[in-house]
Amino acid sequence: MIACSSRSLFFGVDCALKYANPYLKSNPLTYFERISGVGKDSARMDRNKKLKSAVGIRQCQWRPVSVSASNTQGSANELDGDKIKVAQVVTDNCDSTISAGVLDDTVKPMLSSEKHSLSLEVGASLFRFIKGKEGSTQKKIEEEMGVKIVFPSSKKEESIVIEGISTDCVTRASEKIQAVMDEAIESSLDYSHFVSLPLAIHPELIDKLVNFQNSILGNNDVSADENLESDSIEDTSDIENKDFGIDKSIFIKPTTFHLTVLMLKLWNKERVNAASGVLKSISSKVIDALDNQPIFIKLKGLDTMRGSLSRARVLYAPVEEIGSEGRLLRACQVIINAFVEAGLVLEKDAKQKLKLHATVMNARHRKGKRRRKNDSFDARGIFKQFGSEDWGEYLICEAHLSQRFVYDENGFYHCCASIPFPGKEERKQTD
Repeated sequence: MIACSSRSLFFGVDCALKYANPYLKSNPLTYFERISGVGKDSARMDRNKKLKSAVGIRQCQWRPVSVSASNTQGSANELDGDKIKVAQVVTDNCDSTISAGVLDDTVKPMLSSEKHSLSLEVGASLFRFIKGKEGSTQKKIEEEMGVKIVFPSSKKEESIVIEGISTDCVTRASEKIQAVMDEAIESSLDYSHFVSLPLAIHPELIDKLVNFQNSILGNNDVSADENLESDSIEDTSDIENKDFGIDKSIFIKPTTFHLTVLMLKLWNKERVNAASGVLKSISSKVIDALDNQPIFIKLKGLDTMRGSLSRARVLYAPVEEIGSEGRLLRACQVIINAFVEAGLVLEKDAKQKLKLHATVMNARHRKGKRRRKNDSFDARGIFKQFGSEDWGEYLICEAHLSQRFVYDENGFYHCCASIPFPGKEERKQTD
C-alpha cells in the first residue's frame, strides 16, 4: 500500500526514522478487530509491520485505498554528501533499497516540500463525525497532526484523503480518525440496516392494521399507503388521544410491517456488500434449519416492550410459531451467527437474546414538538380494546437485508438482498 522509490531520498529517511521511533509500539486491537477476528495475530506485531498496510488492518471500519509520496523540489542527487550520513535500509514496504540518514538544518526545507497522502474508504455516514460540530474535530486533527483532510465533492464517494509532509503524520492522523470513528459507531451512529422477515406481503394483515389505526385515531381517512412516518406535525386525532400522547406518527406504517431478526450498522458500501453476501451464502443452511418445510406464525393480542401500559414506549403483537417446533428461532439463529462471524454485528447486539415481535406502535417514531428522550404514550385504552386481538396466521416467505429510511415501490423497506423460505413458490402460484 505504501509506494516508495530509491530516488526519493527523504521519503526513505522518513521511513527509516520511524523504525527508531519509540512511539512505534504495539497498539491494542480496536473493538472491531476483536469481534471480527481480524488482527489477532497483528496484536503481536510492532508498528513497523503495520506500516506495510499503511495504517494497520482495520478492515471493518475503513479500507486504506492508497498511499503515495511526491517530492516537488529537488532530488537526493542534488545534496552534498558531506552533510548527510547515508545508510542502506532494505524493507518489505518498498520494491527497491531506500536510503536513510541523519539530516542537518540545511535539509529541513526539503522535508516540508515532500507530500504524502493516504486515501481511506470510511463511508459517507461517518463524514459528519470526522468533521465534528462546525468542523471542530477535523480542524483539531489537522492542527495536531500537521495534515489536511480532504472530503469528496460527490455524495456518491465514500473516501477521504489525508495529506501531510510525512508518512508518520499521515499515519498518526489516520489512527486519530479511526478512534473518532470507533466512538461514533459504538454510541452515536444510527442503525442503517436490519434483517427482516416481511409481513406486509399479506394484504389481509395490512387491512387489519389500517382498521386498528383508524379505530384508535378516530378518523376514517388513514390508508395503508399514507406515510405515517412523515415529518408533518399535523395531528388528526381528537383531543383525548392528544392527552394520552397518541398521534399518527407513532404507528408503524402498515406497508412496512415485519419481524426484526437483527439490527446492523453498515456505514459504507463495502459493509453493505459484505452483509448481502453473508445472507445469500447461508440460504441452504436456513432452509435446513426449517427442515425444508413452510413456517407459519400466529399474531395474537398486544404487549409492551418497555414501560407500563400507562407509560408505554413500544406496543407489539406477540409472535407464536405454529407447531411449537422452534424451527423459526433456529433459522434466525443461523442468520445471526453468520453475521456475527463475519464481524458485521456490534458486540452489544451480538449478546442480545432474540425476541421475535411485530411492533404496531413506537414512541421513538414520534414527529413534532412533543418528542422527548424517554417518550411514551398511555396504552391502557388501546390494550382494553385490542389486548386479545386475533391478528391471524401468516406464512413467513423470505428474509431480507433491509435498509432503513429507504423504501421500495411497494412501500416496504428497500431490499439489499433476500433469501427464500420454503413455501414461497407455492404461495406465488396460489396468488
